[in-house]
Amino acid sequence: MAVQKNTSAIKSQPKHLLGIQNLSIQEAKKILEEAKAFISLNRSPSKKLDTLRGKTQINLFFEPSTRTQSSFDLAGKRLGADVMTMNVGNSALKKGETLIDTAMTLNAMHPDIIVIRHQDSGAPNLLSQKVNCAVVNAGDGRREHPTQALLDALTIINRKKTIEGLKIAICGDILHSRVARSNIYLMNMLGAEVNVIGPKTLMPKSIERLGVKSFTDMKKGLDKCDIVMMLRLQNERMQGSFLPSKREYYEFFGLTPEKLKFASKDALIMHPGPMNRGVEIDTKLADDINVSLVKEQVELGVAVRMACLKIYCK
Repeated sequence: MAVQKNTSAIKSQPKHLLGIQNLSIQEAKKILEEAKAFISLNRSPSKKLDTLRGKTQINLFFEPSTRTQSSFDLAGKRLGADVMTMNVGNSALKKGETLIDTAMTLNAMHPDIIVIRHQDSGAPNLLSQKVNCAVVNAGDGRREHPTQALLDALTIINRKKTIEGLKIAICGDILHSRVARSNIYLMNMLGAEVNVIGPKTLMPKSIERLGVKSFTDMKKGLDKCDIVMMLRLQNERMQGSFLPSKREYYEFFGLTPEKLKFASKDALIMHPGPMNRGVEIDTKLADDINVSLVKEQVELGVAVRMACLKIYCK
């Protein structure tokens, strides 16, 4: 006698957004196309949809992040999800609970998607193995920050129409930057030429293996670049002496109007924030709406995160 399988009880495995390195070019382009549709929605008087009505989104942030956390929070609510943001500072995690214990606890609540930001590289990957829902990486250690790279790509496309054929400079603390790593993966994937610029002490060894050209001279690195992406100095990840002084760093690696002249005439400036004005970038440049895309990055970040939640929250 044949035994019938209960196919209704079999659930498909959830898909996760753990890093740009895990994405195909088709998957990356799908996210960007979805995000484009949300730009006009977010600028309209009525911003609320019921796309994720009945779905539960948990934001699990182990590191402070005003932009990313508020962006994911707003994205989920605009799609109609029930959004819970965990205050890790007051949770059992501060009392010795492990990430695996937390995963088991959250899994018992039957969430549909968990957005995690963690100081340890690989934490989102570990979480994804312990829960029955989708996991989105909102930044892990030095490894990756996929949604930041995706929103950077959307911002560039929104202004330049394409990324293919552009020359992009990523400048500053390359060593500690997950934003730099995710952007290198994505910009290369989309057909850009990528330069990385920074002092030797903040440049990873063998960075050229990722398909970039490295420079310790900012003027040479900026030559004919279409996009200049500045990075935050991540002092919290620096153990030991990486810089002689912030003043000297600004002199050699801070973006000024004089240094920007070495880039293309219509070059645009980006920064993932928060900015250290007068250290990484000149204040006037940061606020110059003719060249700075910083505010657009924040705005389009919501659209990209809405797209990611819609695609991965099944």
